[in-house]
Amino acid sequence: MTALTTLAERFRPGAPGQGRRGLTYPKALLLVAGALFLLSVVRMITDENSLTATDQWVSAMTFAVPIGLAGLGGLWAERAGVINIGLEGMMMLGLFAAGWIGWQHGPWAAVAAGIVGGALGGLVHALATVTFGVDHIVSGVAINILALGVVQFLAKQWFGNEGSAAADAGGNDKQSPPMDRIEPFSVPGLSDWLGDLAGQRWFLISDAAGVLRALVHNVSWLTVVAVLLFVGTYLLLWRTSFGLRLRSCGENPQATESLGVNVYLYKYVALIVSGALAGLGGAYLAVLIRMYQDGQTGGRGYLGLATMIFGNWRPGGVAAGAGLFGFMDALQTRGGGAVVHATLLLFALVLLGLAVWQYLRGRRVVAAALAGTAVLLWAWYQATDTMPLELVTASPYLTTLLVLTLFAQRLRTPRAVGKPYRRGQDS
Repeated sequence: MTALTTLAERFRPGAPGQGRRGLTYPKALLLVAGALFLLSVVRMITDENSLTATDQWVSAMTFAVPIGLAGLGGLWAERAGVINIGLEGMMMLGLFAAGWIGWQHGPWAAVAAGIVGGALGGLVHALATVTFGVDHIVSGVAINILALGVVQFLAKQWFGNEGSAAADAGGNDKQSPPMDRIEPFSVPGLSDWLGDLAGQRWFLISDAAGVLRALVHNVSWLTVVAVLLFVGTYLLLWRTSFGLRLRSCGENPQATESLGVNVYLYKYVALIVSGALAGLGGAYLAVLIRMYQDGQTGGRGYLGLATMIFGNWRPGGVAAGAGLFGFMDALQTRGGGAVVHATLLLFALVLLGLAVWQYLRGRRVVAAALAGTAVLLWAWYQATDTMPLELVTASPYLTTLLVLTLFAQRLRTPRAVGKPYRRGQDS
């Protein structure tokens, strides 16, 4: 236990060579309050009330959950030292399994089937990378390609087979028969009160009410499950000896092995959980529209990897990254060019604030670049009234790229991630 404690001290955030310490709760709350203040200011200036409307934030959570679950799956894998590019394929397996089981046995059975389908994909990745030493990237790409082919083949055989029960129930080569819906819930009283407050359109107060109402109005039960999984991941990986051992496998597996830890076992567990979380994300998509549809994952597994990197391999950061992408995706889906145009002003203000912060820290070149970009965004906002459709569609991806670029220097990858490990091998 003493050796394990020493290892924990060596790998703790803030230790020499381990990067900067994560955000404290007061700082995180201050950032949330600041973001809400900026949204309120932009809403007042642009008169785009959808920026803080409840329906907008409900949609944002809907878009964010599958991406966040994929990112959380990537976190489990990479914290154990294995790159999981195959998250997209595991989401496909979960999506198909949910559609296959869901129309026959209901949506909750679909959720369980999605978890199992994704976990099988994670097991295959573990077998290839941990047992046989296949390159992590090669294995992940192979899983994505294999999953796509398997899912499309099985869909034709099971859903599109003329005369089958699935085809008679509405299935075809591209989709499964519909399943029952999981009804969302609202908190009575509180939801109505916050709705009335949001309708007043008072500065900041109504905006806060509109955003908070999204937490108690038309909430999916699977969203609650996802939140619990994020909290559970943090508690398990950062507050237990199991989590310490698993994370040490991604930092220094040789040292971990010397302490008597079965590194192979922990990597297998991490990858199975990783696949299960990605599969749950796929099941979420199936339950959302009540069926499996070909191509429904839409690259969300890759976006999950981006949120994992943005989140610095921490659950809170992954959730924030998924929320940002979900917010932008909901804006372009619900509001279109006009509301996305308003975000130009929002980003200009954010970059201006970052420029001031960097200037005060003595980084004048970075501050000048940020200030220049802020001026360009402000000029773009002033010169136009809407955004072209192509840019509206690409806005979530451009936002993710911008954020990753700005915060790239603050990231710290687990030391041994992607590196081959064989039992008994020296570092």
